[in-house]
Amino acid sequence: MKSTMQKSPITRLRGRLIYQILAGFLISLFSVFPALGQDKNPIPPQSRTLIPPEEQIQLAEGAASTEISQQATIYVLKSKGYVKERTGTNGFTCLVEHQFLETFEPICYDAEGSATTMQARLYREELRATGLTEEEITKQIDAGYKSGRFKAPGRPGFAYMLSTEARVFDHDSKKIITAPPHLMFYAPYLTSKDLGGRLGPNRPFLLWEGRPDTFIIIAPIFMCSGDAAKIWHCPGP
Repeated sequence: MKSTMQKSPITRLRGRLIYQILAGFLISLFSVFPALGQDKNPIPPQSRTLIPPEEQIQLAEGAASTEISQQATIYVLKSKGYVKERTGTNGFTCLVEHQFLETFEPICYDAEGSATTMQARLYREELRATGLTEEEITKQIDAGYKSGRFKAPGRPGFAYMLSTEARVFDHDSKKIITAPPHLMFYAPYLTSKDLGGRLGPNRPFLLWEGRPDTFIIIAPIFMCSGDAAKIWHCPGP
């Protein structure tokens, strides 16, 4: 009997990734010797567009509740960067980001984040499409903040990352992990010291601390473990 179950976007993506990795490996065998002395980690522009637009839309909308995402602007990643696929009406913008080449982050920014932090994220993919290295891209984005091209959020706000499909880089383990649903609050230039040091797994923590795009991250699943569940009035099992 033929199964009627549909594969998830992540499963389909993994299949395409395996195929392209094998193809890339065979090609690299013929070019490894001429490449000596060159950058060992060039960014292939096509690697940013492995996910079909319709799947990107599905994944992006999964970053927030239906009430938010169905009325949000949607961007999809194509060969030369992000392209607006739909214009929303509520000020939110949803897309699938790739903070690192190996990560995968459906996210929905509010109006403030869409006008500030997200603009640097869009620019990052434009630069990746040109073949620049990650180090060069970081330098150009930092220069953009210094020149005023990009701005830190000017008021409180947050981004939704409620998808269960997110694959993020864990700075503690140095591995790609599946991220639990969480909220990300803008906290430009904040450091752990401002919060009293590292507060532990049952407390908020910082991402990209000390930068214009610093976030305070709150994951309800962690906030509702142990004694923290009583403090936050979490529902029972």
